[in-house]
Amino acid sequence: MKKTIAIIAVLLAFTLNAGAQVEVPKDTPQLEFALQLKVTLGEAYSCGETQHGRRTIIPITGGTFEGPNIKGTILNGGADYQLANAAGRTELEAIYCIRTDDGVNIHIRNRGIIANTKDAQGNQSFYFTCAPQFEAPSDSKYAWLNNSLFLCRPSFSQGFQGIVLNVWRVK
Repeated sequence: MKKTIAIIAVLLAFTLNAGAQVEVPKDTPQLEFALQLKVTLGEAYSCGETQHGRRTIIPITGGTFEGPNIKGTILNGGADYQLANAAGRTELEAIYCIRTDDGVNIHIRNRGIIANTKDAQGNQSFYFTCAPQFEAPSDSKYAWLNNSLFLCRPSFSQGFQGIVLNVWRVK
C-alpha cells in the first residue's frame, strides 16, 4: 500500500510540474552578420530515387562573397548534394571552396534542411536553414572562421541567377 501511495505521489508531482513555465536562460546566443555569398549554379541532375530518397546534385560554378571582414570569389568545382523524401523534406550538403581577395583558400561544408511541409496548425510552412562550417588556414587572418558556429538562410534576388546565402556567426 505504501509503495502504491509513493508511486501516485511521484506521478502527481510530474503531472503538476508538466505545465510549469521554463525560465529563459540569460545567456541566449546572439547572431552577428558575417558575410553574404552569391553562388552561381550549374544545371542540376538527379540519380533518381535511391534507397534513401531522391538524390539531386547541383554544381556550384562560382560567384562572389563579401562581409565586414572578408571578401572574394567562390571557386568552380563544388556541388550541393540534396536528398529529398516524399514528405517534402530535403537534406542538403554543399561542399565548395572560396578564395579571398588576398588569395587565401577556405573550404566550406554547408549542411541544412529544406522543409516544405505543414506546421502544427496544418498551415503550409517553408523552412530553409543551414549551418556552414569553415576550414581556413590556422595561420591566416581568417582563422576566426574555424572557431565559431554559423547559420545561414537564403534570400532570393530577381537580378541574380543563383542563390544568395546570408551567413551569421553565433556569438
